Amino acid sequence: MNSTPPTRPQLRRQLRNARRELSPCAQRLAARGLYRQLAQHPLFRRAKHLSLYLPTDGEIDPRLLLREAQRRGKITYLPVLSAWPRTKMVFQRIAPGEKLIPNRFRILEPRINPARQRKVWTLDLVLLPLVGFDAKGGRLGMGGGFYDRSLAYLGRRQSWRKPTLLGLAHECQKVESLTQASWDVPLQGTVSDKQWYVAHTSPRHHVESDA
Repeated sequence: MNSTPPTRPQLRRQLRNARRELSPCAQRLAARGLYRQLAQHPLFRRAKHLSLYLPTDGEIDPRLLLREAQRRGKITYLPVLSAWPRTKMVFQRIAPGEKLIPNRFRILEPRINPARQRKVWTLDLVLLPLVGFDAKGGRLGMGGGFYDRSLAYLGRRQSWRKPTLLGLAHECQKVESLTQASWDVPLQGTVSDKQWYVAHTSPRHHVESDA
């Protein structure tokens, strides 16, 4: 029996397949579960400027949270791929009902408008998609590195007060442990449709429990 742990590309394929195999009904239930986990949490309630994402490839759907944030008058942002450099991602304000266009990965995003963009360190809360996660703040992304490059400034600082970085995921995306690369920016926690996983071992940022 082969006990060799999967490589990051192998693990990425396994976990992407796991979330893709969730039925539409399971996806809807997961989105509601995620909403219940976050909508009344102090981090979400207090955040004035927060970034979310639009789901693709089986990612857990945060659009109930996006609508709730806008209903409460919060200022919401989506990640937008930069025209140049093509490896860069920025965070741009989105209004309720705003027309969106597909980017080069066919993910909907607002039309680029630098006047509506905000530096990441001025956001209060960033809710990130992921492929896999562990309970210690490890995140396995899609492999493009867009979030890691966008958040690299935070990783070079010894401490930061904001934004709080939370991964969002289906419970089936949890793994025992992830080996982190030097460029990986650790999360302060991950929220699934079932529960919170707070990275207590992170010395740089504290996430309050809702208890």
